[in-house]
Amino acid sequence: MKGQSGSVEGGPISGSDFLQLRAEDAPAKGLTAWLTAGLRDAIAGRRLASGARLPATRVLAADLKISRGVVVEAYQRLIDEGLATGRTGDGTRVTDISGKSEMPHDRRRALDELRLPFPPPPGIDIDLSPGVPDLSAFPRVQWLKAEKSVLDEITGSDLGYGDPGGTPKLRAELIAWLRRTRGVRAEADDIIVVSGVAQALALLAQTLRQDGVTAAAVEDPGSRGATDQMAHWGVRPEPVPVDEQGIQVDLITQDAALLTPAHQFPTGVVLSPARRRALLDRGGLIIEDDYDAEHRYDRAPVAALQGSAPERVAYAGSVSKSLAPGMRLGWLIAPRRLQPALLEAKHGSDLGNPALPQLVLARLLASGDYERHLRLVRSRQRRRRDALLAGLERHLPRARVTGVAAGLHLLIILDTGEDDTALAARAAAHGVLVHPLSWHRQRPGPPGLVLGYAAQPPDRLTEAAQRLGTALTPPSRNRSGAPSS
Repeated sequence: MKGQSGSVEGGPISGSDFLQLRAEDAPAKGLTAWLTAGLRDAIAGRRLASGARLPATRVLAADLKISRGVVVEAYQRLIDEGLATGRTGDGTRVTDISGKSEMPHDRRRALDELRLPFPPPPGIDIDLSPGVPDLSAFPRVQWLKAEKSVLDEITGSDLGYGDPGGTPKLRAELIAWLRRTRGVRAEADDIIVVSGVAQALALLAQTLRQDGVTAAAVEDPGSRGATDQMAHWGVRPEPVPVDEQGIQVDLITQDAALLTPAHQFPTGVVLSPARRRALLDRGGLIIEDDYDAEHRYDRAPVAALQGSAPERVAYAGSVSKSLAPGMRLGWLIAPRRLQPALLEAKHGSDLGNPALPQLVLARLLASGDYERHLRLVRSRQRRRRDALLAGLERHLPRARVTGVAAGLHLLIILDTGEDDTALAARAAAHGVLVHPLSWHRQRPGPPGLVLGYAAQPPDRLTEAAQRLGTALTPPSRNRSGAPSS
């Protein structure tokens, strides 16, 4: 039996992957008008981008099982309307209509409250945004070598749906490394491999909500990204002040607390021993964000809190600051009572991280290449930090600098009484992008600027310090108090 298209029922159906066109959808007469209209609508709706090449007329005609002449005529109509151009040897391409659309260039730029990671605005040529590592130091050769080795040995089961908590090989290598370098107390099965600390916080927030926890203490100032993540998943971040000893533990009243004890963001202080004991003595869950513990220069390592109270601390870390944030690889070690719910949430979220990057990271850990990379990066970061510090001492000597002993950023305090957003704007006017400290506060506090140095070479950091000195130093005054001429 034959249908209206003339094909045998159950046999091949004409159609094209290109715009999902089907000749059966066309009217009995008017194939050319139907095809032209479909192409015109795809161009107007940006399904076909400017410069996109249309399929060869023979190919599209064969896919649709229609005459080639119909396709040729449809393309010619687009050319006549200025929607396409045709050149011998280059085929038919969509005309550049970028100036003809009223669609916004990037709708995300309207979402200022999210502070999404955009390229620096025009006029900025030195970006000192915190949190960005030295991406030029990514160990490409070592990664490629490890990936080739993994692909030589990988099995079919390695590429199937696996444990949502992560591949056994990576969990085994991670726990050995974390025990040795961070003093973590856990087993390989306690690790959940996640897509960075952001996902660790998302899973924890969902689990806390299920247990009726709706608020968590957070450091103030503290990580804007971390507090936004908790709030997005329904756990209200409630600010607790930070001083030179870290978070003020005696002011924590919530059932959960999120903090960065080894290197507080953004002040750089270390949670004091007395505060650590006080924190562990109180009840509730402690969420430890160990975001950049690998990067230390002038102080002894500070062990993770998790090693002192595995049943109380959910420990999270990632390779975002050691390799690259685009890797989206991290780990979560939570108290065992929370692990079933966290694994369920992880499985419901994405079924588990991609297997191949996990196996490559496991190989880098096993071979020692990861630790060799960290030593190399640490020496590079020290030189960059030293260049920025020397520049600030020379060009902005009145600034008080904190958080220099570790990490990838530092904090400068200027006793000017001026709003730090205005200070950041003045820096931007001189081509230097910095973060106002107020961006990372929920409550009012002293103004400051957060400067990331990991992504810039020493000479650019010296130049940045000189520009900041020019931008932030008030005009000199003569003895009468009037500005000097």
